[in-house]
Amino acid sequence: MAETPSSMLDLGTRAPEFRLRDAVTAREVSSADFDGAAALLVMFICNHCPFVVHVREQIGRLARDYEGRVAVVAINSNDLRTYPQDGPVPMRELAVAEGWKFPYLFDSTQQVARAYRAACTPDFFLFGRDRRLTYRGRLDASRPGNKVPVTGKDLRAAIDATLGGRDPSPDQRPSIGCGIKWSAGNEPGSLTPAL
Repeated sequence: MAETPSSMLDLGTRAPEFRLRDAVTAREVSSADFDGAAALLVMFICNHCPFVVHVREQIGRLARDYEGRVAVVAINSNDLRTYPQDGPVPMRELAVAEGWKFPYLFDSTQQVARAYRAACTPDFFLFGRDRRLTYRGRLDASRPGNKVPVTGKDLRAAIDATLGGRDPSPDQRPSIGCGIKWSAGNEPGSLTPAL
């Protein structure tokens, strides 16, 4: 299983805007829909990645634990032509099976992933009320097969600090996961991301 680290977008970066379709409700969801939330968590995930499968339960638990305090959205940017198991229908089935209440959006053009400089699944981006990046990187130190419990420790600490008006620890570690499955000609470096 190939491992790709987060690109570690610069802290303080303003959250790139998006408007994508939710696989569960089929409605368009915009970044502006979350205006007013104390914090915004954007997660790049997909259905098939073993690293995502390893943390899926904790992702759902974390979203429930912070419901009403943190706006949560998941985005899948994998190339549908080569990874049909990550398409909107399987996405809807997974979100329903997991009981996720947050939107699970499909980034068919991959432009949102490029704007966030997302590199892997899972990849986490936390923004404060001003929509400036306060944390990016890993959920915690757990990986498939390393026997470290999945707790969400790193991301939870960052969320708590952000909600408390404090800067999260600057010791932020990259997430490790499957590389985003880019479509031909859309790989990082082939175009300049629009931030």
